[in-house]
Amino acid sequence: MLDAGDKAPGFDLPTDAGTAFRLAAHKGRLIVLYFYPKDDTSGCTAEAKDFSGLVEDFANAGADIVGVSPDSVTSKAKFRKKYDLSVGLAADEDKAVATAYGVWVEKSMYGRKYMGVERSTFLIDGKGKIARVWRKVKVPGHAAEVLAAVKALAK
Repeated sequence: MLDAGDKAPGFDLPTDAGTAFRLAAHKGRLIVLYFYPKDDTSGCTAEAKDFSGLVEDFANAGADIVGVSPDSVTSKAKFRKKYDLSVGLAADEDKAVATAYGVWVEKSMYGRKYMGVERSTFLIDGKGKIARVWRKVKVPGHAAEVLAAVKALAK
């Protein structure tokens, strides 16, 4: 289980913009890496909209944001367009990054067990170390809480 102080696992994921999001390419900047279960579902949409609404504040504090789920690049492009999202969205179709960060977990709904993404956020410092972790995220107020942590770290 990754925690604050650990080195963030590197990754290179395709995005809906047709480029790749490479963690190593963002050295020197803060990274807000948030994992969400599925494009275009109520909680995931609310979270993406909240982060999108604060994207300028994050940028002014020196942070880049990327949301990651197992959905395809095509799904992400539809998701972005439908809700006019401004955060980066990356596809982890083989779940390798979710597994590396410990968020691909067994879940249970109505007594049925299945594997899925545990909604989690990692704040990664400019040196590639995890500065803060939020697990089992509740969406309301989360983006603002992460922004406050980014601003405190950026000081």
